[in-house]
Amino acid sequence: MGFCVAVAGMLVSAPALRSAMAFDISSDVPKDSGRFDLFRFAFKAYKNGDKEKAVEAYRYAAEKGHTGSRWALANMYDSGDGVPENDYEAFKYYAEIVNQDVEPGSPDTGFYVNALLALARYYYTGIPGSAVNQDLAQARQLYFQAASVFGNPDAQFHLAEMILNGEGGAKNVRLAKKWLNLSRKNGNVGAMAVFGDLIFNEGQAVLGLAYLTMAADHCPPSDCAWIRDLQEKSFSVVDETDRRGAVALAQNMSTPPSP
Repeated sequence: MGFCVAVAGMLVSAPALRSAMAFDISSDVPKDSGRFDLFRFAFKAYKNGDKEKAVEAYRYAAEKGHTGSRWALANMYDSGDGVPENDYEAFKYYAEIVNQDVEPGSPDTGFYVNALLALARYYYTGIPGSAVNQDLAQARQLYFQAASVFGNPDAQFHLAEMILNGEGGAKNVRLAKKWLNLSRKNGNVGAMAVFGDLIFNEGQAVLGLAYLTMAADHCPPSDCAWIRDLQEKSFSVVDETDRRGAVALAQNMSTPPSP
């Protein structure tokens, strides 16, 4: 719920905060209140551990068109947080967000992009027992929207992987490299590793190993195993000169420029 905290902080002015604090979470959910007050009530209830009332208030706010409340409900259903885990319910709330018109840079941009990524993930796998079947073309299109319109590095990485594997459309290694390189520059470590592996196998051994080394040095725990496997596999087939050159280049590229 970290993003939710940030948004709540941006929305609450001093007078609004006093109004929100007037709500007592031990009482009934003030369903006739405005959507922003309902959102604040829900957020406070959630933080105080009353997830049942949080869900109820989020639902009322969502019905009144509050994007952050839709996002909160989607995440709660996605992870089974305070409600039974239900991917299809989560999908429907994410879809409501995406069906809105959101301009890049607007207050709802973060919610919108996260919803795009979630829907792409659901279309990539499908939701068993629901009306949502696997649709790789739709997943690829949603990743493309998040990658191109909003510049999201995770979307750029997933899009590149789909293009590289020919999923949901034509395979195009050159185009995949373009998205991987852009995602890498935007800080995605997985994209850096795959990009390094690609150029290594194309003959740029030292540069490819350097990117793989940087990715292995900065990988999040969830990605470290496969990234280190790629790095170790590449290191095992080059000579000591290339290994030393790659390590030195990785250190040089990782060092920030002097002011």
